[in-house]
Amino acid sequence: MTHPELRPRPPSPLVEAPDERFAAHGVRLLLKRDDLVHPELPGNKWRKLAPNLRAALDAGHDHLVTFGGAYSNHLRATAAAGRLLGLRTTGVVRGDELAGRPLNGSLARCAADGMGLHFATRSDYRRKTEPGTRDRLLARAGAEGAYVVPEGGSNALALRGCAELGRELRGRADVVAVACGTGGTLAGLAAGLGTGQRALGVPVLAGGFLGAEIRSLQAAAFGGPAGDWSLAEGFDHGGYARVPAALDAFAADFASRHGFPVERIYVAKLLWALAALTESGAFPPGTTLAAVITGRP
Repeated sequence: MTHPELRPRPPSPLVEAPDERFAAHGVRLLLKRDDLVHPELPGNKWRKLAPNLRAALDAGHDHLVTFGGAYSNHLRATAAAGRLLGLRTTGVVRGDELAGRPLNGSLARCAADGMGLHFATRSDYRRKTEPGTRDRLLARAGAEGAYVVPEGGSNALALRGCAELGRELRGRADVVAVACGTGGTLAGLAAGLGTGQRALGVPVLAGGFLGAEIRSLQAAAFGGPAGDWSLAEGFDHGGYARVPAALDAFAADFASRHGFPVERIYVAKLLWALAALTESGAFPPGTTLAAVITGRP
């Protein structure tokens, strides 16, 4: 049985977004408002976390541990989930130079929700999936024996949760686009879409490493490749959590046009990329394009 606090409000709304920047090229823009699927675990965070939370509860765990950067929406969502479910939470945060400094807004929200924060060196953080390094990080964080949720929540359970997002969009759009951090949402989304539909991921981090990661995630979740997907690189705007003035202005304008707050780290980069790709002719006239709004500011 689903825990009452995990109950979502799916399917999330799919709404028309009239916008001359798309219409001028014969492209119809829809917004999949997955930010509304759960009041405290919006969008892909609920879809990826909920299966892991159920597994943790079913196994009798009372402590969750996970990983993220200083501006991680995943850390915030895990902390909120712990508060809702009465579970202890620990976040292993990238960058030991942050220890002792005032917490930024994201980490302050994690702490307010009861999450214990442990700051790891960037070298250890890069190697966190290696068993020896992971065990050492968990021991230092006092999280030995805790249920481990991977960075971004992306694992086989999470992908199966995100596949439901794809199923909700079957037959509704030609191209379904989503911002990517770890790639888990794109990997699951693509698996859930129908024949003739394509998933497009917009990485918010520089590096070009996501393709291999998505293939690995799909192999673990589905036994091999699943669905038609591709990545649109080059729209990270300088890296994760970088929000140049032009991107901030674009997000504010989009919010004014369409009447909802645009989250800057993921959603703004997605929408910017779709506008730029449309302008360049990447989508043929007659394309119906759905942008998945995965989070709130």
